[in-house]
Amino acid sequence: MIELKGLTKKYGDFTAVENLNLTVNRGEVFGFIGPNGAGKTTTIKMIGGVLAPSAGSITIAGMDMQKQPEAAKRKIGFIPDRPFLYEKLTGMEFLKFTADLYGVPAGIYKKKANESLKFFSLSDWSDELIESYSHGMKQRLIMSAALLHDPEVIIVDEPMVGLDPAAIITVKELFQRLARKGVTIFMSTHTLKVAEDTCDRIGVINNGRMIASGTTTELQREANVTDVDLEKVFLNLTAKAALPGQDGTKN
Repeated sequence: MIELKGLTKKYGDFTAVENLNLTVNRGEVFGFIGPNGAGKTTTIKMIGGVLAPSAGSITIAGMDMQKQPEAAKRKIGFIPDRPFLYEKLTGMEFLKFTADLYGVPAGIYKKKANESLKFFSLSDWSDELIESYSHGMKQRLIMSAALLHDPEVIIVDEPMVGLDPAAIITVKELFQRLARKGVTIFMSTHTLKVAEDTCDRIGVINNGRMIASGTTTELQREANVTDVDLEKVFLNLTAKAALPGQDGTKN
């Protein structure tokens, strides 16, 4: 469903993401973790078609992002870490705007919008201006909009930021339910517990390079720890990658 080959992003002499190769299968929840500045958000934006890569290719559900950008983006539900919204619209107006962008038929849009608003506990706010929403409500509205067109792939950056505990549980259950239906989810997160609870596989990125990927058990083995705590696995792997010669760089 998602295939990255040699994905690279450079800003002048600085390489934000270097030679990233990855395949995420249909119905898989893939977690993407790494320290601040590691290249997570840059990768997310390239996969979502927001940033163009400097080199490499991105294939979404068989569509080449560079050769067929519109077709590829129609397969994606994109959830950024910061909800940039048209705040002078109401919640329902924003969903209608999003539905029109994706060509969701009018006869289907209303039912799906109401179901989504109800699921995310926003029904009572559907006719209120978005500028009156809290950060958590805006984040839930973005998620509602991203699901309107029944995407085959969901790209999400820090999905739990600003959400209360009940909403976090709701979102984790939603991702797992969608995955069971065959939706592929690529999720960047700082919250290691979320990755551990939700993801089938996890990739660790550091200094723009993927330094490890696999199930929690596989990552524990690579990090030489038996503890189930993903945080310890993450710290061991990033420390190992920082050693001279361990990340493929010269001493």
